[in-house]
Amino acid sequence: MSMNVKKIAPVAVLVLAWLVLGPVSRASAANPPTNADELVAQHLDSIAPAAARSAFKTRVAQGPVHFTILVGGAGAIDGKSVLVSDGKKLQFMMKLPNNDYRGEQFIFDGDKVKVAFSGAQQTRSALGNFVFVQDAVVREGLLGGVLSTAWPLLDINARKAKLSFDGVKKIDGQELYELRYHPHKNSDLDIRLYFDTQTCRHLETIYSYTVSPSFGAMSPSATGGGISQASPDGSGTPSATPGGSPETSTARQLPNRYRLQEKFSEFKTIDGITLPLHYDIQFSEELQNGRTTLREWDIKGLDVSNNVGIDPRNFDVK
Repeated sequence: MSMNVKKIAPVAVLVLAWLVLGPVSRASAANPPTNADELVAQHLDSIAPAAARSAFKTRVAQGPVHFTILVGGAGAIDGKSVLVSDGKKLQFMMKLPNNDYRGEQFIFDGDKVKVAFSGAQQTRSALGNFVFVQDAVVREGLLGGVLSTAWPLLDINARKAKLSFDGVKKIDGQELYELRYHPHKNSDLDIRLYFDTQTCRHLETIYSYTVSPSFGAMSPSATGGGISQASPDGSGTPSATPGGSPETSTARQLPNRYRLQEKFSEFKTIDGITLPLHYDIQFSEELQNGRTTLREWDIKGLDVSNNVGIDPRNFDVK
């Protein structure tokens, strides 16, 4: 897929506005939010003043990605990533130099979601299957957080999503504000957004999905194919054997649990807008057959370009 972008002149007045108004996000420490509306307002101020935010129409963020199998296998490989956004349109691609696991590509053209195949055998990875089944991750503009112009909190009214403020929660040993996100279109995906209590910057998103096989529900690993167990993606899942011991029968009644976590750090102000330059993705599966896997895509040193011309073919969904 083409990735044609053309840089256009930055708007200097936006930088000036940011310097004059300053990072209002610090107000969170003195005036902690008490509801979802207040948290969103302070979060948006942590990105840039309203005038500056509205002036950014497109963005390209690209950088090296390091893929690692942390649990359920072994292996690591380096590649390239690029996130392209134009309004609510989004393409996120991680390209790896491996024929069995080529990486990921997620596209939203403003109407439809596409999840590309990840391997030479026309199959999707475990992560790809998860997003394919739970496409709200891409359709709602959540993927990539504030790195994308599609970030739903920029225009939550247009998204018609419901937000629930749950106060301060401890996540990975850090106290963060928790905001639950409920898409307008029904979804059984649990989506929780986490924000720094001092700046209200968005630091994490956690998507959780639990399905009980006893109800015959379709799980991400069983949809649209999969990568073999020996593949670099490490997402292959041994098939269940009919019959078997009582222990095996009991295991089949256990739920399948899936968890996708995005983490953002190393914030920097670029063209008057504050964005993270470190983007880390982890995806885990706990399957009824006892298999547990955890994979990581770590993207550091992102190069961000704002208000660039983008070829519409970047968002073609075929």
